[in-house]
Amino acid sequence: MHEKYIEIASTPSVRAAREHYGSAAQWARARHSPDPTGRYDPLGPAEQAFIAARDGFYLASVSQTGWPYVQFRGGPAGFLRVIDAQTLGFADFRGNRQYITTGNVEANDRVSVFLMDYAHRQRLKIFGRARIVDAADDPALQERLAVPGYAARIERVVLIAVVAFDWNCPQHITPRFTQAELETALASVRDEMAALRRENERLRFEANAAAARKEEPHA
Repeated sequence: MHEKYIEIASTPSVRAAREHYGSAAQWARARHSPDPTGRYDPLGPAEQAFIAARDGFYLASVSQTGWPYVQFRGGPAGFLRVIDAQTLGFADFRGNRQYITTGNVEANDRVSVFLMDYAHRQRLKIFGRARIVDAADDPALQERLAVPGYAARIERVVLIAVVAFDWNCPQHITPRFTQAELETALASVRDEMAALRRENERLRFEANAAAARKEEPHA
């Protein structure tokens, strides 16, 4: 686990839980820092490539009453853009107009992002600080984060300053596959089946032809 991520996550109650369940020694060196300002984790090439390949992610925010809220954001692969090593951004389209995440972030900018690759059982977790920018206030940013060919109206853009990240253990991730992933995996099987069908048809034709010759009267 990356140091900054565990610093943020290791609250007093978390440390008490580790004591209770016997894992305190494993995390003994983990200090607690609720907001390690100025020491943010930059995303490396592996993290940036992983994010660029995702077609969805989970975004968690916290309400003014302390209740967590999680939503799923989906789109074409790469719609969550890596602007630089410490900044993510995406276009926020008009939806059901509840504005729960938007309102939460205005009061408390702390967010958590979960990015999943179910097929390969990989998970990237990110702590960050989100900022809402109305699309009309920054047309250039809106254009930069727009999804080509997607006709939905962009109301705002969301920028996330990456504070810390961590890769999770794959032990309990159930593999799931998208239609595109299945099509790729099954392409060779379909090609082989098509070749076998053609071969079967050829053999059937030859067998029928041979049978017909046997039935012909001899001169």
